[in-house]
Order: sequence, then structure tokens, then C-alpha cells
Amino acid sequence: MNKETDWKSLGFSYTDTNCHVCYRWKDGRWDDGEVVTSPYVNVHIAATAFHYGQSAFEGLKAFRCKDGKVRVFRADENAKRMERTARRIMMETVPCSLFEDAVHRVVNENLEFVPPYGTGGALYIRPLLFGSGARIGLSPADEYIFLILVLPVGDYYKGGLAPVSAIVVDGYDRAAPNGVGNVKVAGNYAPSFEPSMVARDLGYPINLYLDARENRYIDEFGTSNFIAITKDGKYVTPNSSSTLPSVTNKTLMTLAEEDGFTVEQRPVEFTELSQFAEVGACGTAVVITPVNRIVRNEEVVEIGSGSGCGPVLQRLYQQVRGIQVGDLPDTHSWAKVVEPR
Repeated sequence: MNKETDWKSLGFSYTDTNCHVCYRWKDGRWDDGEVVTSPYVNVHIAATAFHYGQSAFEGLKAFRCKDGKVRVFRADENAKRMERTARRIMMETVPCSLFEDAVHRVVNENLEFVPPYGTGGALYIRPLLFGSGARIGLSPADEYIFLILVLPVGDYYKGGLAPVSAIVVDGYDRAAPNGVGNVKVAGNYAPSFEPSMVARDLGYPINLYLDARENRYIDEFGTSNFIAITKDGKYVTPNSSSTLPSVTNKTLMTLAEEDGFTVEQRPVEFTELSQFAEVGACGTAVVITPVNRIVRNEEVVEIGSGSGCGPVLQRLYQQVRGIQVGDLPDTHSWAKVVEPR
């Protein structure tokens, strides 16, 4: 990147940067890691990641703040979630201290790719853990690779929060009730390609999944948690065992409680949709995507006024973004400064 870079035109796609960092687990220990300039990884053809899906990833961001410093947002929560995921599919865990140190290390190596304060952009950070050891029999690997790549991304909402319509694509389940929907395994995502494409072909940018057992309760959107604001001032989100606990949702719940809202994590029936004042999809990439209409077969549920993002989700969005870039006080110490090495 250079001074002529049009930071405000950045999208959300892969861009080469200076390097990634790579750590290997072998013979009972993680090595010290290395900085790698090549965007390729040399992996055994019998690696369990390829054959049996031993693979997990995370997503978080670093921001250049108002004071000129670069900060990483809530990496500790991503580290803990990757630990839970690794245990569920029997991979070697990455200690939280190693995870956070690796995040700061790779950001330090790519500081010039962090978009300037005021552009709305961020440095997207993608940690990846996978089985690299060779196994043809069905068993966990004996070697693992943990790497982190980064890339600059733009502000998703360049013209303000824009509401979207969502659709329930019947015939597809995101995850089984006792499966791996509550952890961030890579294998959860390929099955979502088809229903997401079906939704887009029908003119809907996101799809909504219902529970696999009864198709009665809301699980989550295709790539994001479901959140709603009730007409009597409650923040509601599903507590389904099939949904991935979102770091963004956790952040929003804390802020909503501090704003005086009662936070309810509970089963949410599809029939409740018409009772909500605001609905949104929340995740790392966008923080909040407001949803003003949800369609299931012939049923169309309108949410709120339909003209824009509701006032509560708008305020919560601005609070998160303000904390991330240093415009608002970080009373919870969620954003950690990347210190020069």
C-alpha cells in the first residue's frame, strides 16, 4: 500500500500483504513460528484437513484509531473460541497467549496495510488451524499448522446502515442439534454455499436457518447471529445449541445491558418475528446488518418501518464502531494496542 491507495474503495476480498505467520505443532509442542512471505503452504497430501475436515478458523479485526495507534478488537475471545473448536474435533489447541501474540506479530509485520483512521476500513485477521499430519485411517492428526493471514478491508456500509431482506430456504439445515454448529469448524461453511446461492438467486442477500428438529425456532442467519429488539425494550437472541456464539453478539449484549435493555438468550419462535421492532444479523465483517423483511414460502413478515435501520441497532452499531476506532471510551479494555516489536 502507498499514499495513493484509495482506502475508501476497499471491499472484502483477498489482497496480498507483506506476509503471514505460521506455527507448527509436532512431537508434543508448538514451535516459535515464522514469518512467511509466500502465500502458499506446503502440506502433505494425506493431511487430515483434506480428508477428514480437521480445520478451524477465526475472524477478527485491527483498527487504526483516532490517536494513531493500531488496536486489535477482542482477540482473547477469538482465542477461547478456537480452543473450544479444536477440542471438539480433536485438534491440538493453540494456547490463548500464543494466539494473541501471533495476532499482534502478524499485524506488526503488516502495519502499512491497516487503513487510516476515518476511512471506515480495518485490517481483517484470519487465524487458521488445521491437521497437517498424514492419516489415511480415520483418526486425528499428529501434526498441526496454525497460521494467521491479514488483509485490508473497507467499510461495508459506505452510505450508512442499509436494511436487507432475508429468506428461509426450506430443505436445508445449518447444523444438527448435537453436531458442531456451536463451534467454528471449516466444514460448517461449505454446506451453506448452496442455500446461500438459492437465496441470492431469489433476490435475497442473506438466508435464515430454523432449527433442524422442528423447523419452528430461529437458529441464525447464514453467516451471522440473529438479534432482535422487542417493542417493550428487550434484546433477544437464540440460545440454540446449533448456533455459533458470536464475539460481536457478546459485545452487543454487554452494551445493550449497559443501555438498560433486558437481554434474553432463549428459544425464539419464527412466529415471534412480527412482534419485534428491529431485527439484525451480527458478525465480525459488518457488526450489524439490519433486516426489515423475512420471507418463508408465501409468508412475508415486515420488521419495523422498513425504511432504514432502527434506532436501537443504529445506536449499538455506532457504539461498537466508536470503541473500535477510539472515538468512544473503551471501558472494558476490549481493544488492545499493537506495540512495536
